[in-house]
Amino acid sequence: MVAIFLLTTLFAFLLSGFPIGISTGIATALSMIIFTPDIPLQLIAQKAITALESFPLLAIPFFMFAGNLMGSGGISRRLIDLADSLVGTIAGGLALITTLASAFFAAISGSAPATVSAIGSIMIPEMKKRGYKPSFSTAVAACSGTIGVLIPPSIPFVVYSVVARTSIGDMFIAGIIPGLLFTAAIMITGYIISKKRGYVGKEETIAFPKALKESSWALMVPILILGGIYTGIFTPTEAAVAAIFYCIVIGKFIYKELTYRDIFECAKSAATLNGITMYGMGFAMAFGVFLALEMIPQLLLAQVMYATTNKIIILLILNVFFLCLGCFMDNIAATIILTPILLPLVTSIGMSPIQFGILLTVNLAVGFVTPPVGCNLNVASAISKEPIHVIAKEAMPFMLAMIFCLMLVTFVPEVSLALIGIFR
Repeated sequence: MVAIFLLTTLFAFLLSGFPIGISTGIATALSMIIFTPDIPLQLIAQKAITALESFPLLAIPFFMFAGNLMGSGGISRRLIDLADSLVGTIAGGLALITTLASAFFAAISGSAPATVSAIGSIMIPEMKKRGYKPSFSTAVAACSGTIGVLIPPSIPFVVYSVVARTSIGDMFIAGIIPGLLFTAAIMITGYIISKKRGYVGKEETIAFPKALKESSWALMVPILILGGIYTGIFTPTEAAVAAIFYCIVIGKFIYKELTYRDIFECAKSAATLNGITMYGMGFAMAFGVFLALEMIPQLLLAQVMYATTNKIIILLILNVFFLCLGCFMDNIAATIILTPILLPLVTSIGMSPIQFGILLTVNLAVGFVTPPVGCNLNVASAISKEPIHVIAKEAMPFMLAMIFCLMLVTFVPEVSLALIGIFR
């Protein structure tokens, strides 16, 4: 009864349009008042504040700030030029450029909406100009943006690692192959559709040596971040701070496209978004403590195991649940809420916490392009002015390709875990 009341109240508030932080806080408070009146409500505030006293969590606003600086400092345009020099002459070249540039930018920003905004704002108008169907152009940008949360550094990976108490570095390593799989799947799908529709490549592109030289400073950012983390020079938080200073130097003094006002606006945007994220995380951690006190994860585990002990069926059920939830809930919010509930279940059937983090993030990444929430769809729609339902229809082939990658992540543990053994 406690679990039913808690989750029903939570989703009722979420579906009513309340923010994630308020929804989790109220659902936890009401449940405590009704079912555990002997526990003081101050527990919610104490746990919420204590949860945010975490050094690794500082990586989130710093990566947000670094991603904003890269979008404003001319880095995204140079990454597009590099992608253009590599695949611009192939059929559907602009669609392939969009995906490849999104993968480059993802290795810097860690955010799906930021990737769509930075790359889509340049590539969607360009594809339209070259005769690509507007809805297709928008769908390519929206789907390519999902790579932003898979290729490290990834903000959802940081959130999951803190909630699940796993290594952020291991999560970053585990995301590399799934991120590359997504990139390849979206590029292949875009190529097939472009070939069928007669979208030809560009006759001339920027010479690769020139594009590589221009983008070399930008390409050093993921090397700085990931190399610093994996060699032990930086923690993820310190790497994010180093990336900020590096991006300011590049954008201001090398590319000379970043103004002091741009830096202020980038910091302001990151602070605002981080405030929303941290507010939700604090109350969600208190929500998780209440779940533990009432032993709700253990009860859920017992019910599932009573219904079936078949690992394949359990994983398929979880995938369907995550895909449906992704239609209505933000990636970070779902990660915060679901991790403490479901992690005991998946570990009981032999799944690594790292693999589960990748599985959860990949599922919710598909949610970025599924209505009605579909954050990437909304960002791309705002750029192209195309209706969301039209974009979603064009995105269906790409979603099927992403779901194929999801099945690989689900049933082939090596996709997520192979590189961790190599790096160790």
